[in-house]
Amino acid sequence: MNIETKSINRSHGGVQGVYSHASAVTGTGMTFSVFVPDHEPGARLPVLWYLSGLTCTHANVTEKGEFRAACAEHGVIFVAPDTSPRGDDVPDDEGYDFGKGAGFYVDATQEPWAWHFRMRSYIERELPDVIAANFPADMDRQGITGHSMGGHGALTISLRNPGRFRSTSAFSPIVSPLNCPWGEKALAGYLGEDRSAWRPYDACALIDDGARLPDLLVDQGTADDFLEGQLKTHLLREAVERAGMAATIRMQEGYDHSYYFISTFMAEHVGWHAERLKA
Repeated sequence: MNIETKSINRSHGGVQGVYSHASAVTGTGMTFSVFVPDHEPGARLPVLWYLSGLTCTHANVTEKGEFRAACAEHGVIFVAPDTSPRGDDVPDDEGYDFGKGAGFYVDATQEPWAWHFRMRSYIERELPDVIAANFPADMDRQGITGHSMGGHGALTISLRNPGRFRSTSAFSPIVSPLNCPWGEKALAGYLGEDRSAWRPYDACALIDDGARLPDLLVDQGTADDFLEGQLKTHLLREAVERAGMAATIRMQEGYDHSYYFISTFMAEHVGWHAERLKA
């Protein structure tokens, strides 16, 4: 559970840190960022996880997400992991949508990926233990959100772990990797050609198979270049309607896939989570 502090900065009435540790799950060093608002000694604060998208690291949201003021206001710890294992010995692919930066939050079963690409276990098991051991985190009050590939991760991790997260939201999520080129490439490469093994990593399939969330918030820009071919928000809307599951899915006029979009609605998402993470 030992961590190394890479940087510390005072910001918005709290501390923004970047940390690294040796991961037993991925067999590599892993880097993550944590914002901790000021708090009374001995207090334990709720945790909001943010999972990033393709090509990103912890740094994208940390530097551009504009979450700190809202987290300080509501007293919420914000945790941003990396998107894949890193290192010279970690296999990679020449495409931006597979390999390093594109872990898809799965536990790979195919070579050469299976040894290191275990982001599902890293996010679901190992990193939460690291956070609990090193920060004033109330692990009984967790929420999760993410963007694009990270929105896919947030939805599927929450759906697979009923009761762990009190709140779930997403920005521009890949809602059905079974039905888009990004997902088909990643899941076939990491998991093999048996599509039944892909279903635990598809939010729409999980909902159709009986998984439920108590509530869900999704924001999607109408000017997002990936909306029709990759994200397919309508499939999630149809799945929650079939299931009778409570969900707010908002199409935000004129917004694209960038952090200009994410940062516009980030404070609202933090507040939405904070309301559900109250003691």
